[in-house]
Amino acid sequence: MRTVFWNYLAIRDYHENIDYLLRKWSEKEAMTFINEVESVIYSLEQGNVKFKESGYQEIKQCVVRKQITLYYKHIEEDKIELLRFWNNYQDNKNLKL
Repeated sequence: MRTVFWNYLAIRDYHENIDYLLRKWSEKEAMTFINEVESVIYSLEQGNVKFKESGYQEIKQCVVRKQITLYYKHIEEDKIELLRFWNNYQDNKNLKL
């Protein structure tokens, strides 16, 4: 089993996405997003899936939902660092990994 670490930007993005969903949509939508993230993290921990290359060196990406992409990297064979939960409607020029 792998260990998943969250960096500061991933934590910030995650909470900003939840806050947005609560403000603009509903608690149900926010809970759905939280469950989708937990499902992706579980898959990463179990090593059940390999997500596609992101185009950034050694960084992979996973679409959590069509609006949000998770960027992550392997620190070691059994350690993964979550980098960003990027809103796909933002300009990718602003994406810092």
